Amino acid sequence: MERAAWEACADAHAARIDAYVEPHLARRGARVKHPVHDFLFTYYSQRPAQLRRWHPGYGVRLADAPAYDGLKGYADGAVTTTYVASQRPLLVALLRLLRATASRPANFGCFGMHEWAMVYRLSEEETRHADWPLRLGAAGTDAVVESHRIACSHFDAFRFFTPAAAPLNTLAPSSSDRPEFEQPGCLHAGMDLYKHAFRLTPLICSDLVADCFELARDIRVLDMRAAPYDLASLGFDPIAVETAAGKAEYAEAQRGFAERGAPLRAALIGECERLLAVATPQPAAVAGPSPLLAGSETT
Repeated sequence: MERAAWEACADAHAARIDAYVEPHLARRGARVKHPVHDFLFTYYSQRPAQLRRWHPGYGVRLADAPAYDGLKGYADGAVTTTYVASQRPLLVALLRLLRATASRPANFGCFGMHEWAMVYRLSEEETRHADWPLRLGAAGTDAVVESHRIACSHFDAFRFFTPAAAPLNTLAPSSSDRPEFEQPGCLHAGMDLYKHAFRLTPLICSDLVADCFELARDIRVLDMRAAPYDLASLGFDPIAVETAAGKAEYAEAQRGFAERGAPLRAALIGECERLLAVATPQPAAVAGPSPLLAGSETT
């Protein structure tokens, strides 16, 4: 790819990401917390500067791009085959998880109770977002948890349940058995497509990473609108999942995100398969007998 072409791609990507990064950096400089929009920058390990940098992915060489040669995995303007091979364990693990998640039926009956279980039997001062009040108060929040069947399939949500809430979960996902539990209707599984994508950087094109980031950002809005916190002062109208109407609204939005995430998950699966074909050593060819010596069919 010639310099003019790849610079245009890099500039367009940076501009796309800056719409999200610049407000975050401004808040961070002012020491102002945002429980919704800061999440992707504080929970996940990808730094804003890393997210802003555009990569073409393995198989594309950037002409006249010496700045890339100092980056992880690059040489002479391209991601090296040696680096792809070094990432084989990651590719194998991600492919297994992504395939398992895609193959499982989506569950739209959790109603976002994971966020409620994270504050169960805590005072408002003890919650993760103590700067914002609980919409129903501590006692009202506890009553909602106790009146629902909790079925959280995502370990990275379940591990934040309070000690009192953890035994209420009908599932017991762990860090070692994610492929046995994760399902495509889960909001956190949808947000994690961003994590899976940036972990594949620079092996895949940054356009796919940005698509997954924007999906995760939109999912986070739903996640927190359905959470027990009152975020109306930030412009987020609550989804009252303790009511029948709120449950219906949540499940409909959840279905929309599952549909939106499916092609991104499929794209990540395709990239893992493509890269594993490069990363997996091929057995040496075994020479067969010469056709002229094979005998019976030769005249």
